[in-house]
Amino acid sequence: MTLPLLLLWILIVSFTTIVASYYVKKYDRPDALIGLYITLVTVANIVAQKVIEYDFGSFSFFATSGTILFAVTYLVTDIVNEKFGLAEARRMVFIAFAMQAVVALFFYMVISAVPAPFYLNQEAFSSILGSSLRIIGASLLSFIVVELMDVYIFHWLKKITNGKHLWMRSAFSTLPTMVIDSILFVSLAFYGVLPILPIIIGLIVVKWLVGIMDVPFMYLSRYIMYSKNEIEKTI
Repeated sequence: MTLPLLLLWILIVSFTTIVASYYVKKYDRPDALIGLYITLVTVANIVAQKVIEYDFGSFSFFATSGTILFAVTYLVTDIVNEKFGLAEARRMVFIAFAMQAVVALFFYMVISAVPAPFYLNQEAFSSILGSSLRIIGASLLSFIVVELMDVYIFHWLKKITNGKHLWMRSAFSTLPTMVIDSILFVSLAFYGVLPILPIIIGLIVVKWLVGIMDVPFMYLSRYIMYSKNEIEKTI
């Protein structure tokens, strides 16, 4: 994937948070953001077994194809944390964690079912979804640790800055936790199967790029969800 295409993908995936923010503005509920969050995590886990090349011209990096999707989940937690507070963001993380466990269970049930005699794709089917079981297991552990860490750091930074400097709490809660997540997830998911160091480096590079590009989306989401007077109090 070339850099221009990568940037386009980031913009497309990140834009979904804007749509969800309009829902929040209309109904004052986090439902759409929670649904988007669970969708991003679920799809990222399913497609994570495909490692792709990110070609930046002079440099190339390797990361899973779900990296962009998962990186945007940090933006979603920050939006929920900003609008609805720590308790709601934490609740969303636990809901997503439970749903990923359910997905893993359903995958196991479907893979274990005896296929019909005329069904010829069992091996390919098991290869894709079966490989996802270890990835989902690794993702579950790294997910609950890192996402909660991000939620608490964002809340703490908001508290000590009296709600000001949105860019700072968005960046400083997200970028460090992305590093921890990359190391933990890749080590658990791919150790002994794939070369983990190049993937860790690639994940960090791509996630940081997403994290930096998502700062304007954080501001735009707040602009959509809050009134002018509310925004002025936090500048």
